[in-house]
Amino acid sequence: MLEEKLKRIFAASGADALFVEADFLRRYITGFYSTDGYVLLDGEHCRYVADLRYFEAAEKALKGSCIEVVVGSYKEAMELLKAYKTLGVPYPYIDLARAEELREKGFALVDCMPALKDAMIVKTEKELSLIQRACTIAEDGFLATLPEIKEGMTESEVAALLEYNMRRFGASGTSFETICAFGAGASVPHHETGETKLKFGDPILIDFGCKVEGYCSDITRTFLFGDDKQHEDFKRAYAEVLKAHELVKEKLTSGMTGKEADEIARGSLRQAGLDKLFTHSLGHGVGLLIHEFPRLSPASGEVLSDGMVFSDEPGIYEAGKFGIRIEDTVCLKEGRVHSFMGKTERDLLIL
Repeated sequence: MLEEKLKRIFAASGADALFVEADFLRRYITGFYSTDGYVLLDGEHCRYVADLRYFEAAEKALKGSCIEVVVGSYKEAMELLKAYKTLGVPYPYIDLARAEELREKGFALVDCMPALKDAMIVKTEKELSLIQRACTIAEDGFLATLPEIKEGMTESEVAALLEYNMRRFGASGTSFETICAFGAGASVPHHETGETKLKFGDPILIDFGCKVEGYCSDITRTFLFGDDKQHEDFKRAYAEVLKAHELVKEKLTSGMTGKEADEIARGSLRQAGLDKLFTHSLGHGVGLLIHEFPRLSPASGEVLSDGMVFSDEPGIYEAGKFGIRIEDTVCLKEGRVHSFMGKTERDLLIL
């Protein structure tokens, strides 16, 4: 018998059956990860079609669940679906060639992503615990890295060291490619980590995260490598970004829209005359993807509710000078913001 989560997803899809190929969605539906495979869901059955590379592992992992593991490939998946007319597929995560192929086979396609999104946007206690572990490991990795940062190291070397430390503490991988920016490089929000060497007095911005059982963490810390007394503008700006970051934790509540949440931070920076330098949104959902739902932006009408997980990451970027971003992964619980980060300082750190 299908579990309630799968029944709700199927009922909301408006399809005769769902055909899901994207790896993170297969993992969400079944709890099993592989780089290849197909999930087929109708009102009575959920089948995981896996080839011989994954069949044994899938059978072992899903034993006792409502998921039936079927050995096969795309051909076998299509055979199991041939009795259906309307397939639900996640439009953002199916390529055009596959969609055209399914239509040529006679299937009418509907988008099942809204049904999946409604289920995924509010995290279960198990999901929250996995995200908490990922956040704790990320912080532990960062704290282990700080004493090893030395003058003359490159951005790539610091990033590699941090990624190694997160793995050492139990991460299965990184949430995304680590961003490590020295000096003026941080004025590009998504700076490409490179071979720039660290100098005394440089600001350092590191945006990083790791995965635990597929679930991501996301954290950014900005700090100084020594104090050469040449960064008073940076220090004043840092204090304003920190104020905006903490105001979000204090004032954001369940029932607000993403736009209203964004305005808490943006309004604070506006009062300091820095809002024009805040060039991205306040935050994004975090889960099996590093950027998912909800969105906390000036254009977002999504209503925030308990169980949602997202980033709180105000930042300012002055071209050619510096960039500052302070980011925690947070969740809404009992109407208030709770941070998953409890080990690393938000106050300006000077190594």
